[in-house]
Order: sequence, then structure tokens, then C-alpha cells
Amino acid sequence: MKKRQRLHASNFFFLTLAGIINAIGVTMFIAPVGLYDSGISGTSMLLGKITPEWFTLSLALIILNLPLFIFGWKRMGTVFSVYSVYAVAVYSLAAWVINSLLPFDLSSSSPFTGADLLLSAVFGGLISGVGSGLTIRYGGAIDGIEVMAVVFSKRLGLTIGGFVMVYNSVLYIVCGIIFKSWILPLYSIITYQVALRAVDFIVDGLDRSKSVMVITEHPDDVSRALIEAFESGTTILPAKGGFSGKDKAVIYFVVNRFQVPRLRSVVRAVDPKSYVTVSDVADVIRSE
Repeated sequence: MKKRQRLHASNFFFLTLAGIINAIGVTMFIAPVGLYDSGISGTSMLLGKITPEWFTLSLALIILNLPLFIFGWKRMGTVFSVYSVYAVAVYSLAAWVINSLLPFDLSSSSPFTGADLLLSAVFGGLISGVGSGLTIRYGGAIDGIEVMAVVFSKRLGLTIGGFVMVYNSVLYIVCGIIFKSWILPLYSIITYQVALRAVDFIVDGLDRSKSVMVITEHPDDVSRALIEAFESGTTILPAKGGFSGKDKAVIYFVVNRFQVPRLRSVVRAVDPKSYVTVSDVADVIRSE
């Protein structure tokens, strides 16, 4: 029987933090110098410049994001949708508070990086990326374009990352055409790339897992050595050499990135002729 997903109070705490952090990055670093965020956030910033004054960033975020999350509700699930809508609401509210209530002049420069486009792009991307990463880590998404990527990417023959990249490329080109200048869109690409790295770091962490496959003629010895060295189980799969025709085995093992050098040493000490491959693992889910 499937377990029903439940909402967790601790997740809402971190989603609140994520929304505030994202708002700080966008409203206090990116927007004051005219840069653009990615996805729906960047689209909202563009609309804020070409629409009447009452159509603020906060309002645009809600109007553009909510329909996308509602559209993706069946695909992504109720829990994801609730978390995402909550994160966007916090982001929008925090952006309004910063722009309207706090004593900062954000009309032409950042209170922290001034009018320096490079510093604003780097630190704005870093901070907003941390906010987006926290949102993903705790079950939601702070930008509706990610939902659209999940729904439409396969139909268009794109990966999710490819879909988002195409959307952002079109967004920055439109910004350049509308304002007849490519300086800000080009700097915005830096913001986007820094934010991506920050998201990866927050979601995966320093100890991102690596899957290891060891092809060996001495599976029992190698497996025993790995279990003793790392105090973790292995999986042994029977195999046969395609060229030699010899009986072999494939040992599947998961470690973090810092353990890879030690793993190589352990395997080499037991079977110097073994063949080892190491690959990134997006996530590790252990059944209770």
C-alpha cells in the first residue's frame, strides 16, 4: 500500500527561509542594477519595467506562478504544489516588504554592491540560488518554469535543464531587443550560472554520492574489503568477460565524493587488475 505524502511543519520553516533569501538576492542585488533573474522571476522583473507602476514584482510573481503550479498539480502532487505556492507567497511578500517598507534606496543601485554589475550578478545569483536550492531540498519549487519543464520537456525532446536554459535564453534575447542593449542580459547570464551552481550545492551538498562499479574476478575478497573499510553493504552481480569469456562479477557500491580515493586504494590492494567506474548519483533513497 502506498504511503500518502504528508506536509511537515519543519519544511514550512525552511521554505519560509528560502523565500526570504530569494527575495533578498533578487530585490537587493539583481533588480536595483537592472539585471534579470531566470525563469518566471526574470519574466516578472521584465514586466515590472514595461508595465504600469502598480504592476509590481510581487504581484507579477503571484499572477505568473500560481497558474503554472495549479496546471502542474496533477503531475507533481498536492504536497509539492502546496509547498511551492507557499514558497512563492513568502518570496512575493518578502519582496514587497523589502521594496516598500525597509529604508533602502533600491532605485538605481544595490545597498551592498553599489552599481557594480559583476558583483551584483555574482552575489545576487549566489543568494537567490541558495533560496531556490532550499526550496527544492524541502519539497517545492520557487519558480513555475521548473514545473513547466517537467511537464513539457519530454514532449519537446529536451531535458528539464535544457528546457529551462532555452526559456532563459529567449527571455534574455527579448530583454536585449526591447531595451536595445545587450549588457544587462549578458551579465544576467552570469547571474543564472552562479545561481545554478548554488542550487546544485544546496540540493546535493558537499557529500554528493558516487556510484561505483567494480568489475573483478575476485568479488568475495573485494566485497569483504569494501565492507570492512566503509562499514556499508555491497551488491554483487554475476558477469562474464565479453572478450576473455572469463567468469567475473560486478560489485555495485555507493560512497560520497571524499571516499573515492580511499575506495580506489582498497580495490587496488585486493585486485590490481580490477576495472572501476565512478559516476554521479542524483539521489540515494533508502527503504526503511
